[in-house]
Order: sequence, then structure tokens, then C-alpha cells
Amino acid sequence: MDLQQFEPDRALGMPVYLQLYRRYREAIAAGKLHPGDRVPSVRSLASALNLARGTVEAAYQLLVSEGWFLARGAAGTVVSPRLARLPDAAGAARLAVVAETGRPRSFEQGGRPFQLGLPALDAFPRKTWARLAGHDLRMLAGAAMFSPDAAGYLPLRQAIATYLGISRGIACSHEQVFVTAGYRGALDLVCRGVLHAGDSGWHEDPGYLFARQFLQRSGMRLAPVPVDDEGLQVAQGCRRAGDARFAVVTPTHQSPTGVAMSLPRRLELLEWAGSRGAWIIEDDYDSEFRYHGRPLPALKSLDRDGRVLYTGTFSKVLFPGLRLAYLVVPAAQVERFHAVAEHLPGPGSILPQASVAGFMQQGHFARHLRRMRALYAERRGYLVDALAGVCGARLQVQPQAGGIHVLARLDGRQDDRPLAAAAQAAGLDVQPLSAWRMRRSTRGGLLMGFANFATAEAALAAVRRLEAVLATTG
Repeated sequence: MDLQQFEPDRALGMPVYLQLYRRYREAIAAGKLHPGDRVPSVRSLASALNLARGTVEAAYQLLVSEGWFLARGAAGTVVSPRLARLPDAAGAARLAVVAETGRPRSFEQGGRPFQLGLPALDAFPRKTWARLAGHDLRMLAGAAMFSPDAAGYLPLRQAIATYLGISRGIACSHEQVFVTAGYRGALDLVCRGVLHAGDSGWHEDPGYLFARQFLQRSGMRLAPVPVDDEGLQVAQGCRRAGDARFAVVTPTHQSPTGVAMSLPRRLELLEWAGSRGAWIIEDDYDSEFRYHGRPLPALKSLDRDGRVLYTGTFSKVLFPGLRLAYLVVPAAQVERFHAVAEHLPGPGSILPQASVAGFMQQGHFARHLRRMRALYAERRGYLVDALAGVCGARLQVQPQAGGIHVLARLDGRQDDRPLAAAAQAAGLDVQPLSAWRMRRSTRGGLLMGFANFATAEAALAAVRRLEAVLATTG
């Protein structure tokens, strides 16, 4: 047996004993180890891989406890002979991986082709993150045992306020920043802080699907307001819902069309909110990823009347598993929101918050964003070129300056829902534009993420699969 296949990867953010545990299971799944095969002793494997015996023992004990190994005392340890009784021992091992992670292992390597909202997981600085997380775990063990601040971990709130001042032009103190459990947590805080069930509000059409779903389930009445090349049409909003108490907008990179709200529209929206005493919920969607020029200033940077509630998230700039977002409220509303936050679950453990804070304070966050902008511009090119070369007669890619997905319009009046459904059945995570609309439209489109296409060949292969689906469905 080649023991080098079990050599741990120190760069992974995973304990070494878990790496050994998984690699043994993978060897069984691949048929490299069979029921009854003897495995190296703890001492010999530890010596061969230059590991502590306790590390190897922990992996072996886990494998024994789950039935993959059988310890026979002085006779050594073997792959459990009981696995031979299963119809497919390798399949059992693969199912065990799914049971452990909650999803197929292939998902961990970058998700399904075209998946929306998923950053480039292969480019995340795992080694740096693991080092910061390990340090925080050691240094904050005592602090983590106390009840956390309802507004979030103080150093993280301070880091967010500093970052927003430099990058987004938002002058705010850390007291105005509330860390939340994801974007929905920020919306929940807004609904409980300044809105009431039954309130009317404007929602971009098409607009961010998950915001719409959450607000409707919270009892809000949403009026669809059309979007054009300058963003939300404020005049249409006034005509369709003149009594609206709030508006939800994605002004920097409109979700899902990718247009930026023009300065006249921004000023018009702020004037409406000030005159009506209404609230603007600004979702700074994908604002960090702009490929032409500098990121646009946030709408909140123009707010002089204290009517903008600004939200951001770490899901796309770092990774979705963090489930961390933030809300910036006007200074006059800090006490109100803090009183509400005291009665909500809050953002959870301070340990991941501490890791994000350290990541930002030590400059890793800014470096990561710079790297991702260049990387995403390249990967977007992979997808756009592949679509033009393979699907040019069927799809027209909308020009946009940023984001981590593209919108491809369908030729003619073709319905995008059956096309997307067929693509999803083929393992391609394409989304129909019509699902993001509140009102029906004759012009459909397909939304496709590109962040995890590491090569032009990978993008081309996925697009060819998509073209085969479109040709069959069409």
C-alpha cells in the first residue's frame, strides 16, 4: 500500500485526523482497500507520515466506531469484513460522505455549474483563515462563554465601519452597525425595527427573489416597480403605490439585471423618502465586484435625512457558510434597533465573527477582494466567450460592469421556465429570469453564475451541455 496517498494537506482548514479519516473512506470507496485488508499500525503510519501517534489513533478510533475498521488487538486492524455483505461497499462509503456533509462531495469542490451566489471557493485563502480561526479559538475561549452583544462582536463592528468609510463612502460609527445572521437576519431586524405587518413597499421588478420572499412572508405588501437602464423607476413607484412606507433597492449592481442606478434616480429616490418619511432598504448587492473603474459609492453615502438602512453580507465576498451579514442604521435609530436586537437570536457565536474581524483588520480582506475582482473578470470572460461561440444564436448576454453572474436574454418570446427546468434536471443550476419577476413579461432570460469556472475549458464544457438542453427543449 502506498502510504503517501494519506499524506495530509497542511493548507486545508481541516484537522489532520479528519483528513486521514476521509482518505481511508475514499480509498474504500475507490476499491483501493477491500474488506479484510490489513491497514498499517498506528505506530508505522505515524512514523511514515511524520505525525503524532495520537493524531493517527483519533482517525482510527473514528473509523472503528463507524464500522469501517475492525480492531483485532495484537492481530492488527483491518477493513471491516462486514462491508463485504453490503451490495456495494464503495457505494456505502460514498453515501457516508453525503450523510456527513449533507450534500454530495462534488458540491464541496465548487457546486453545480452555473450556480448563483457562490463565490470562487477554490480561490479562498483557507490557510490564512484556518490560522486566524485557530488563534481566535485559543484566545477567545473564555470570552466566548459569556452572552454576546446583541448587536454583534465589537471588533467586527468596528472593522465593518472602517471598511465602509474607506470603500463605500459611508460615514458611520460602530454603534450604527448591527451584525446579523445572514441577509434575512438584517431584513428581520428592519421589519421589527421600523415596519409593521401590512405596510406597503416598493420592490424592484425584476428584483432580488429572496428579499421578496422574506418580506412577503413577514406580512409586507410589495408593489412591483419596473427597472430600466437607470435602475428603479421612482415615478412609476409613486404612481403604483403612493402610500409606500419603504423601498427595497440594489442600486450599485441591480439584482438580477446588473444595471447601476443613475445619480438623478438616486437623488429622486432620496427626495421621495425624505418627503414621505419612508425608509430605503439598500442592499449593496455584489458592490465589491466591479470590473470597469472603481466600485460606485453607496446610496447611503448621499443620505442626509437619515432614511437609508444599509445592508451588506459576507456570503459572496468570503463564503456562504459564515451566515454573517450586517445592517447600518441612521444614528438617530441606534437605540430603537438595539432594543429590538435584544429580543432576537442575534448573529450567533462570536468565534466566526472574530475570524472575520481579524481577516479585515490584518488586511487580508482588502487583498482578497482585489484578487477576486481580477479573477472574476477573467472567469466572466470564460463564460461570455463560450456562450457567444456555442449559443450565440439562442442567447444574448447582457453587458454589465460587475457581479458574479451573467444574464442571457432569450431570442424572441421563448418561455424561460421550461428551459431552466430542463437544464436543472441535467445538473446545470440555471435560473429563469421570470422567477425574479412579480409581473409577467414576454421576454425571458437565464441567470448563470460563473465564479467557479476555473478554466475556459470548464466553462465551454458546461455551455455545450446547456446548448444540448436548449436544442432539445426548443
